[in-house]
Parts: sequence; structure tokens; C-alpha cells
Amino acid sequence: MYSKEEAYAKISDLVERFSLQIDSYKKSDYNETLTRQDFINPFFKALGWDIDNSQGNAEAYREVIHEDKLKIGSATKAPDYSFRLPGGKRLFFVEAKKPSVLVKEDIVPAYQVRRYGWSAKLPISLITDFEEFAVYDCTKKPDPSDKASTARIKYFTYKQYLDEFDFIWDTFSKASVLKGSFDKFIVSDTYKKGTTTVDKEFLASLDEWRMLLAQNIALRNQNFTEDELNFVVQQTLDRIIFLRIAEDRGVEVYGELKETLIPGPSPQSGEGSFYQKLFNLFKEADSKYNSGLFNFKKDKLSANVIIDNKVIKTIISELYYPVSPYEFSVLGVEILGSAYEQFLGKQIKLSASHKAIIEEKPEVRKAGGVYYTPQYIVDYIVANTVGKLINDLEEKYTSKVSPPTGGGDLPAGQAGLVGAVAQLKIVDPACGSGSFLIGAYKYLLNWHLNYYKPEFIKLSETAADNNSNTKTREAAIKQRNKLPLTPEGNLTTALKKQILLNNIYGVDIDTQAVEVTKLSLLLKCMEGETGSSINAQMRFGERVLPTLDDNIKSGNSLIDVDFYDTQFDFGEEKKIKPFNWQQAFPKVFKQGGFDAVIGNPPYIQSREGQLKEYEKDYYNKNYKTVENQINTFGLFVERGIYILKEKGFL
Repeated sequence: MYSKEEAYAKISDLVERFSLQIDSYKKSDYNETLTRQDFINPFFKALGWDIDNSQGNAEAYREVIHEDKLKIGSATKAPDYSFRLPGGKRLFFVEAKKPSVLVKEDIVPAYQVRRYGWSAKLPISLITDFEEFAVYDCTKKPDPSDKASTARIKYFTYKQYLDEFDFIWDTFSKASVLKGSFDKFIVSDTYKKGTTTVDKEFLASLDEWRMLLAQNIALRNQNFTEDELNFVVQQTLDRIIFLRIAEDRGVEVYGELKETLIPGPSPQSGEGSFYQKLFNLFKEADSKYNSGLFNFKKDKLSANVIIDNKVIKTIISELYYPVSPYEFSVLGVEILGSAYEQFLGKQIKLSASHKAIIEEKPEVRKAGGVYYTPQYIVDYIVANTVGKLINDLEEKYTSKVSPPTGGGDLPAGQAGLVGAVAQLKIVDPACGSGSFLIGAYKYLLNWHLNYYKPEFIKLSETAADNNSNTKTREAAIKQRNKLPLTPEGNLTTALKKQILLNNIYGVDIDTQAVEVTKLSLLLKCMEGETGSSINAQMRFGERVLPTLDDNIKSGNSLIDVDFYDTQFDFGEEKKIKPFNWQQAFPKVFKQGGFDAVIGNPPYIQSREGQLKEYEKDYYNKNYKTVENQINTFGLFVERGIYILKEKGFL
């Protein structure tokens, strides 16, 4: 890493070289790749960043990710550089251009980089062709009609690099970032009035799309009940969003959803129905993903639903560049979860004339709204439950035993630290949109990656060492291939699926919430997959994603099936949804219960009239901690202790 003085000298040399030959660099045949190699890479290398990955880190641990660019018409599908802290947390994106592009005036690159930064919830991002350097505030929602100067908070040219060097070094050098100066800059220069976070904006889009679908489906499908209408609308939205995210991540062919909007030859025969073409995509996805999201053995409604072309066209068009402000390749699952949590607070109701209206769920209205748990609280709780359990296991075990390659429980007799971690059972008994389960799953993925990293790096160095003999290098490659890591150093799909199935469990009374939790977990599981990795799995007859029906269930965590012992009117069953933990998760209770119970359960108080009399009667008879006024939070604590293994964490 260069000192500040050395960095100044390096950048001074770059400025001088650029000045001497600027005319040739400004020609159109001097392309972006050459600009990156000759100037942008050396510029950031001078600031201390390991641009070339000279440390030989696995892909997951690179300081700078060079995105593969996928050109779709005039749109670029990924930012050129992603600068990250140790551990993989993104700091900012850099969009590179060639010097013949007018960075100061061109609205397309400005919109692109702001769209990337805003979708990833990054405070700032940069555009540079070395000749020009622009810093953008990415907290403001981008619009394709914005000027290039909109939300630009700093701009200068190469002629000012040396005058602005203190700012460049203090804000963007690796040494300064690690000391916290980058954080000070974004706090002082961003988050101004008028910002709209991506999760709030995505919630607004979800609400709008739900209304469009609900009104049209209710109009065209007069036989649907309220429950059926809510189900079909939710499933249709979730499926579209899943496939759209898969496209931007390169897992599905970009634009497949948009192709369903091409009019068919004969609308009368049904071939001109955009929804029918969309449904055909859903059926293809079922054979590929096996996620439950596309399970048409259970879903008997979606195949025959009628939706007008105009509605499908509106929704799908708003999911694509340049109309869509969302770049799904960088939109985090946590951001989706935040939007969905609020989305789930409302439901579709049918009027007497079978018109759809959207209203808050009664429990949400009584509680005064939906309260989403901030991410830092999720991370803290996960670290002090799941993290503590793993720390205790690390002290107990010293041997390293690789996990099995398939899913399910570990074979009998397989011991060691990784085997013990694979046996941990973590549950959120009121999982909502799954924010705590995503946090726990992410923690486990990172732990496994860190566990295998030293061995992977050591074997990779031996395999690449030309001074070693051929047999040694071949043995290193063979040993490295046995690790549950890809050649790039990421966790294999098999291991990610196994962790999800072995460790993560959830329950929620709201069926829609359960589906969203599954969607979020499956999207997290699919991170890092590519079209080629998915095709490889399918060649071996394997489906890409696991079904989570045995892990994430819908039911009332607080009321067991003994509710029926005193209840003769089963009309309330639909609302109550009694749930028996031992029957739902037999393998977990064969091990003695859950190792960790995490979450942020609902606080519903009896004195505010939020509980029915039969609920209060049940709680009074079946819970030891009930005295006078009931608060469901206390009941969740007691239930949590009841389902917790000895020495577990709640």
C-alpha cells in the first residue's frame, strides 16, 4: 500500500501522461477497456486498493470486484467496479467511461450509476473516464429524465486532481476508508431532504401492482373468493419479481419476461394473452427451480386465471430499464424484505359488487402500523445467539470434518465442528417477511466461507506455484476440489442448500408472510449463481433450489391443537390456525428442540381489545406467565423457552 506522498507522485505521473497525449485518448477508437487499464486501474491502485487482486483472494474476498459487463441495447447491466470493505460490505460503485464520453453532460452514465447505487442502498458512487471525475449522491431516486448534474455532489477534471488530492485521498483511499473518513464524508454530504430509499419506493411499486392485479382479477374472475384473490395476486407478483431478479443476476435470459408482451397471432384462441405466455414461463421455472413458488400441483387457480394484457404490460414494463429505477443485480434481499414487511400489512377485500379494495389488516390497524426491525438490530441479535452458539462449538471442537455434499441431516457418526454447526436449529416463531431468518442464514454462509478460506488460499497458492513439482501441484488441486467451494472461492450450491435445509426454520400465522419468507431465503440461496452453474446442476438431474415446505410453515405459534378440546365452533379455525410444534418439526424435537429462537414478535395487548375472548381464555389456561393483562410478547417468550433446547439462546 502506498503512502499519501507516494500516491500523490503516482497520480501526478498519470496526469502528466494523460496531458501529453490527450488528443489520441479523446479519439473514439481509444476504448473503455484501455482507459481502465492505462489510467483508472493505476489511479485506484495508487489509492491503496488491490485492483488486480495481487493478494490472490477468493472472489468472495476481493477488495475490488470487476463486474462482467452485459450490454443490452444501450443499457449496461452491472457497474464496472464495486469497492468493498474486508468481509464483503460494499462501499461505492465506480462506472468507467472512455475519454470521448462527456461525463459532465451525458445523462445516460449518470442515470446508470445512480440507479446502481440507489438500488444497492449505497450513499454515493462515482463516474470517471480519468479526464473527468464525478461523485453522485445515490440516496435520491434516479429518473431517466434527470440532468447529468442532478444529485452530483462533486465534479472536477484531471487538471484538478493534484489540487483536489487531499479530498481524493481522505475520502477514497483504502487507508482513509479503514479509518472511517469515508463514513464522515457520506454523513456530511448525503441524506439531504428529498431522499427516497429504495425499499420505500419498491413498496410503493408493489402496492400499485397489487392494486392493478386485484382490481382486474376480481373483475374478470367473478367466482374468486377473497382468499383465492389474495393468493393469486401474491403468487403472480412473487413469481414475476423472482424471475426478473434472476434475469438481472444473469441466471435467466435478460428480457424473457418482456417477450411475453409481444402480441400473439390470435387473441380469440388465447394465444394473444400475455398472462398465458407468462404462465408458460412459470411452468418452465417449476421444472428448473423446485422452490415451491412455482408448484402447480398445489396451485390449481393460476393456470386458468384471466388477466387483461394491459395490466400485465404495465407491471412488466415498469420492471425494465429505463422506466424502472431498480437494478435487481445489486438490490439486496434485505431491501426486498423491508418493502415486503410493509406490503404484508395490507390485504385485498371484496365489496358486495365483487370489486377489489385494499385495506390494512385488522391486527395492523389496531397495532398502529407495521414495525420493521432495523437491520443493525437483526445483526446484533443473530450475532449474540447464532454467533454465540458457534463460538461455544468452536471451543469444544478442534477437528475439521467437511459436511456431506447432499442436503438433509448429517449421516450418523459424522463428527467435528462443521458437523456440529450443521446440526444447529434456528427458528423465528413470528417470521414475517423473514428478516431474522435471512440474517441467520447470511451469518451461517459467512461462517462457512471463513472456515474454508485459509485452506482454500493455501491450496490455491500451492497449485499456482511453478516452483513446486507437478505432483505437489496436482495434489493441491485435488484437495482444493474436495472443499465445498467453487473455483472462484464461493460456497457451492449444494452447501448453501444444505445449510438452509439443516439450520433455518420459521412459522407465521400469515400465509402470505410465509411465502415471502420462502422467496427471500431462496433468493439469498441463489446469490452468486449463473446461467452456466444452473445448467450444470440441471444436467445432473438436480433442481436449483430446495423446497422449504418442511422448514417454513404457516400456523399460530401460540395456540396448539388442544384449542379444539374446548372449542366446538370450528368456524374460528381459519383465523386461529392452531399449530403443534412437535408434529410440524419432528426431527428438531428428536434432537431436544431448537438451539436458538430469534425474532421480534408482535406486541398485542388484551386491554386494547386486540384479542378475542376465546384467545384470552386459552392463554389464561395454558400459559404460566399470564397475569391480569395479556401481552403476546410475553407469550412468545414463554413459548420460545418451551421449544428451546437446554442451553439454547432466546
